[in-house]
Amino acid sequence: MKKVFAILLAFAMVFALAACSGGGEPEPEPEVDIFAKSEGVMTYAEYAAAASGTEVTIEAFVQAAQSWWNNTVTVYAQDNEGGYYLYEMACTEEDAEKLVPGTKIKAVGQKSEENGEVEIVNAAFEIEEDATYIAPPLDVTVVLDTEDMIKYQNMYVLFSDMEVVGEPVFEWDNSGVDGDDIYFQVEKDGQVFTFMVESYLTGSGTDVYEAVKKLQKGDKVDLEGFCYWFDGLTPHITGVTMK
Repeated sequence: MKKVFAILLAFAMVFALAACSGGGEPEPEPEVDIFAKSEGVMTYAEYAAAASGTEVTIEAFVQAAQSWWNNTVTVYAQDNEGGYYLYEMACTEEDAEKLVPGTKIKAVGQKSEENGEVEIVNAAFEIEEDATYIAPPLDVTVVLDTEDMIKYQNMYVLFSDMEVVGEPVFEWDNSGVDGDDIYFQVEKDGQVFTFMVESYLTGSGTDVYEAVKKLQKGDKVDLEGFCYWFDGLTPHITGVTMK
């Protein structure tokens, strides 16, 4: 009788545990919105609407950083709505090494515009470690020669099936030497555009720098890079794929 009672008790405990645990299925963890803004932080729409010269506070994810210099670093950053260009942000060399692609930062600075390029200057930042994000390249080829192109300023983008129409040159006026910025022209649907390789971002010895040096008229390429602006679209190219 004692043995039967022990068995029944064991079954009762099993059913009780199952009931308490919801049938053994773990509770799903709530989804976290990595793009949700902290208190006091602007959405991208609020940042875009802010007047030049006003203070802005943003949160975004580093996509690339130029070479550290003179206790400053220039950063390309992005969230799920738009891109940010943080120009010569105050930074120690030690902290600059932490600004790898995907790193989330919060920055406070002044919105500015220089030759059409919207940027954040005089910025200070802190690293936030709650999430990481690397933006996939957004194909903007279909809007390349339209007014909509400005909407993608500072974002990581893709230009598909471009044709090289001129030999690459060092500096915009061909006055430079190997190691300086590279400028080259490409054509799409009869329209010619000037793209560049920013030496502070991807300098001599990097894959893209060496690949662009070798481009020849008539080459067909896909190009990835940041939608930088200087008196018009002048992307900072970071990747080349030969067709």
